[in-house]
Amino acid sequence: MIVWAVLFIILLFFAFITFIAYKMASPPRLIGDWTPKDLGYGYEYEELWIRTKDGLRLHAWWIDQGNEKTIIPLHGYTASKWEEIYMKPTLEILLKGGYNVLVFDFRAHGKSEGKYTTIGDKELIDVLSAVDWIRENKSAKAQKIGLIGFSMGAIVTIRALAEDERICCGIADSPPIYMDRTGARGLKYFAKLPIWLYSIVKPITLWISRGKIINIIEYANKIKKPLLLIAGKKDPLVMIKEVEEFYKKNKKINPEVNLWVSEAAHVRTINISRDCYETHVLEFFGKML
Repeated sequence: MIVWAVLFIILLFFAFITFIAYKMASPPRLIGDWTPKDLGYGYEYEELWIRTKDGLRLHAWWIDQGNEKTIIPLHGYTASKWEEIYMKPTLEILLKGGYNVLVFDFRAHGKSEGKYTTIGDKELIDVLSAVDWIRENKSAKAQKIGLIGFSMGAIVTIRALAEDERICCGIADSPPIYMDRTGARGLKYFAKLPIWLYSIVKPITLWISRGKIINIIEYANKIKKPLLLIAGKKDPLVMIKEVEEFYKKNKKINPEVNLWVSEAAHVRTINISRDCYETHVLEFFGKML
């Protein structure tokens, strides 16, 4: 009886771990009911689907402002283009600045296809496919392309700057520098689970998603384009010292990297200092695009 009881407890434990891993790989979808027409001056937009290089369809909005410069905002893990804390105000800022905007839902988020997220791995395919769409369908409106990404979107922003010459510059807000560290903190912060469980959950999550861990610190010696890093002192997921480590390493080869540290929590700088955020963003893109 004792043996069977122990086996049952072990089975129950691994069932619980597998459930957590599945939920991490397949987060709930955020789908809202507002559109660019509900922003500011009621912007006209085109609703479209972008086909990725690996065959998925991503739901997107294209807002054409007659500019030759286009910016792509990139949402974070579990969010979507409908996210209201940072995506909605970011769209308002970019559109106010007169830029064309292409905004889409990453795979397995929002209305986009895809069952599993890889939190920065295959999402690079999504961004590069979006750039392909712009160049193929709106070439005159995309002579210069910039990115602004939040959390997972910040990971992809940094990767895309290093790997695609068509992207001119980028802003990375709250970028997880070491994914394992951020993942473990997230498990504790959001699920209230002990950090040590992450080492067990991680391989199952990767097996489910068929993704791999992306540590952005590895890109610190690869980027030589304008990059603005934004970090918050109250961020429970990404430590300031980790972002500073990336910044210092990149600064050795990239004179156009800058770091702005605020008093905010994760991806919340835009909320605690909207005017200042708008100034930083529009000055950066105004100079670098």
